[in-house]
Amino acid sequence: MNNTYRTIWISDLHLGSTQCQADVLLDFLKHNESEKLYLVGDIIDFWALSKKIYWPIDHNTVIQKVLRKARHGTHVIYIPGNHDENVRQYADYVFGDIVVKTSDIHVSASGKKFLVIHGDEYDTIAKYHKWIAKLGNEGYDFLIWINHILRKIRFLIGMQSNFSLSAYVKYKVKNVVQFISDYEESIVSTLKDRELDGVICGHIHHAEIKDMNGFLYINTGDFVESCTAIVEHFNGDLELVTWQQKDLPLITKENPDVDITTT
Repeated sequence: MNNTYRTIWISDLHLGSTQCQADVLLDFLKHNESEKLYLVGDIIDFWALSKKIYWPIDHNTVIQKVLRKARHGTHVIYIPGNHDENVRQYADYVFGDIVVKTSDIHVSASGKKFLVIHGDEYDTIAKYHKWIAKLGNEGYDFLIWINHILRKIRFLIGMQSNFSLSAYVKYKVKNVVQFISDYEESIVSTLKDRELDGVICGHIHHAEIKDMNGFLYINTGDFVESCTAIVEHFNGDLELVTWQQKDLPLITKENPDVDITTT
């Protein structure tokens, strides 16, 4: 049985990179429907694709799944991020029933107004020191690669397989924790006087719903490490969902890299 919501927000899928957990993402798209679907940036990772062409069949299936939702009546809005910033030049274009916007104002069922943005605009490193951001991305990619191996080992020995090494490092490294806090404060302090009730963003791969002095800061997280989304119920309530795969592919020692192409 599928879940049905008024609105779903997902971001930081990083299709085209080895980071993307496309199997979990496909499972999420299969079991969750909505009237409106926001793709909140870093959907396609052009940074990764510029270094190496990587586009397995399940990444293609994700695109097909989203296009199918759009054709069948879901209002899909694509707000590009810094990894897919080239798409920003096509703001207000419609591609296969998907509308591209640089940002959007979402009004919830309860009448609250939220600015929807990717969020790199409020990250001073990503905005003014792109080379540092790309260098940091290399280190992050390495942690994700290590984590991919650890996840398989943990699964095979019967331990919980959704452990995230990169998330663990985030919580333990003081400078990273401070960066997350500074990022949140930067967005909220900039937007809180703009007749908004909150902001919904992505970018830093750290899912959260937080009330900051009466202003809601909401981060969608990602489908790289945490596999999270924000959903709006039909009464306007917002919820952070961490997705655990329902249709698990068969993973064995002989076949550890099974592709899932559920449509």
